[in-house]
Amino acid sequence: MNNKNKKIILITGTSSGIGRETAVRLAKEGHKVFAGVRRKVDKQELEKLNPNITGVYIDITNPASIDKAFWFVLKNTKKLDVLINNAGIVIAGPIELLDIKKLKEQFDVNTFGAIAVTQKFMPLLKDGKVINISSMASHGTFPYISPYCASKRAMDILFNSFALENKDNIKVISIKPASIKTPIWNKSVKKAHENLSTINDAAIGKYYNEISYLERNALQNNKKGIEIYKVVDKILEVISKKNPKSTYNVGLKANLFDLFCKFIPEKTRNSIIKFNLNRIK
Repeated sequence: MNNKNKKIILITGTSSGIGRETAVRLAKEGHKVFAGVRRKVDKQELEKLNPNITGVYIDITNPASIDKAFWFVLKNTKKLDVLINNAGIVIAGPIELLDIKKLKEQFDVNTFGAIAVTQKFMPLLKDGKVINISSMASHGTFPYISPYCASKRAMDILFNSFALENKDNIKVISIKPASIKTPIWNKSVKKAHENLSTINDAAIGKYYNEISYLERNALQNNKKGIEIYKVVDKILEVISKKNPKSTYNVGLKANLFDLFCKFIPEKTRNSIIKFNLNRIK
């Protein structure tokens, strides 16, 4: 790769999953990667994998951490070609039982954290790209993971406005994968157990079948979700394009759900989803 095609890229959430694989692939292709992590061990492991990777400590929910990360990156480069907002979590459970603090946590990470990082690094992103790892869930509503759906939808809406408003020619691209084989699903099950641990058994009993199904489905995504490399392939494609589209679905299910939400009236969609919910045992 000649120097003209080499990019300087910052990625959040690179300790595992999409973020880690993207950082490694980009580094192998000769790009300079700043890999956002929160733990020393993750920084050390990533930097051992490729000399083109530089670990950056960043907690996207902490303004002081974002500020410190900015000055670290600025010491090493005066320009970023791409920012990839990848860090994310899944908060799951019935709305009736969700702790409002947990609901806020969902948005703090998936929505407000991505905005905060973008705002801070804007001085380095002129004529660059912001790539957001959204989800097919942003097209509509999946019951019991609605906080996740809403946070991704909110992120897409806010960044669409940012794409229209910013005067620095920063392009915004939303990548919307179907369920992926990543550790996020195991983490979501653990978080769900933590969230529901303080709720009395009678309240949880109302949703026992649905919660059990949600847990089984989440764990199955680790085995039956689409391969990470398909998402990484799309990210690399977008980085290489001069004028990419604003949105890309990844995976058959993502495309089908997009069509389902676009062309089926909401009342009909809800009836179909409710029918399937009633079949859960």
